[in-house]
Amino acid sequence: MPIVPINQILVGCNRRPIKGDKVNELKESIKANGLLNPITVDQKLNLIAGLHRLTACKLLGLDAIACNIVAYQGPDQARLAEIDENLIRNELEPLERSELWLERDRILERMGLRAKAGDNQHTLKGGEMISLPQKRTVELAKEAGYSERTFQHGKQIAKGIHPDVKQMIKGTAIAESPTVLLKIARAGSQERAVAEAAQQALELAQTQGDIQAAQKQAKLLTEARNQQKDLQILAYNSALAEKEAKLLIKKNQRPSEESGEKLANSAIKVTVGEELMLGRHLVYCGDTSKQDFMNLLPSDAALAIATFSSTWNHNYLVGEARVVAVLRSQGQIYEFYRHNQMPFQYELLLGNIYVGVFSHQSLSQPQTAINLEGVEAIVNYLINLYTSPNNFVIAPFMGNGEVLIACERMGRICFIGDEQPELISRGIARWEKWTGKRCQKIG
Repeated sequence: MPIVPINQILVGCNRRPIKGDKVNELKESIKANGLLNPITVDQKLNLIAGLHRLTACKLLGLDAIACNIVAYQGPDQARLAEIDENLIRNELEPLERSELWLERDRILERMGLRAKAGDNQHTLKGGEMISLPQKRTVELAKEAGYSERTFQHGKQIAKGIHPDVKQMIKGTAIAESPTVLLKIARAGSQERAVAEAAQQALELAQTQGDIQAAQKQAKLLTEARNQQKDLQILAYNSALAEKEAKLLIKKNQRPSEESGEKLANSAIKVTVGEELMLGRHLVYCGDTSKQDFMNLLPSDAALAIATFSSTWNHNYLVGEARVVAVLRSQGQIYEFYRHNQMPFQYELLLGNIYVGVFSHQSLSQPQTAINLEGVEAIVNYLINLYTSPNNFVIAPFMGNGEVLIACERMGRICFIGDEQPELISRGIARWEKWTGKRCQKIG
């Protein structure tokens, strides 16, 4: 087995990211037993397989490494071998695997190869490749336990997601979910079709030397790609918000109980007109449609969440927050939208709750399905989707304290009120039990 100086091994830029835990595991194994499985390189010492093994040997301070040197007929053939090496590894994320499936198909198509039943991936004689790896990705996927449908969905994911959105996804929990990835890939599908048509028209215009047509198609291509990207970013943010909402509801942790602190329900008596501080949150007891509550609000709130009532007088919220979300149950919903003065953007149906979204800004509606049940989950979803840590959130109704607790959990600052003292007291009691802290009256 050839021994090659480590500093002569060439590592390409398209390698998968190194996983530290795997490298550490290999270091211990190599230190104890030596390198049991040599790395694979081509005749120019370009690394084909074994990046983690190579990295472990470098960290151990070794100067040379055992190599299996294979002569390939060209870069496409070498890349196919590298892809096949990666595809047999189970730790690939679905997005990574999908990209490799698509790349392998494109290489085979470029090389004019088509699979035949029973073909082997490699046939070597004296270190020389005498037959090309003709297995199509669909066969390789089936051998690895994937269905043809999974393979087709994988190619759709790899083709359909904008490159910038892929970079956002990689390394997140969403990268582990083929279902979510497929939803994101399908968002902005019309815009992607427009972009592909513009790309073909652009290439034709360039071939024909039609500069004006080429400029027009280039502009159309850029606009369509940007629209696709924006819609897929929204789909990504929506999926992330949905996932976070479900996790928060599932955990439903109460630090005061976990730490052994047992607080009784708040004994504080609240009267109309009082203001209270709950950590960073402000609570007001009184009519939240009146100026006294409005005077307490910040000028740059990210979101207002309200529940529709028969005495709705809260259209002012759209002037106080960038986005206003109004929750209500079924019935007369469009009448409400038609008769209020807030600029309507879109509506979501989450479980059995209708959410009307209002804003002076133009907002795109999430195109992907959202599977949430209950006010608590919906509130968490909206806060995740429309706000960032330390943003202000307005809630003119206390309810069961859903907005208050969600803001506490996620590091937002809540301005909340209600004209019913008993609801304010109950909300404060829930916050005190959850945080292990006490509220403070102002003044």
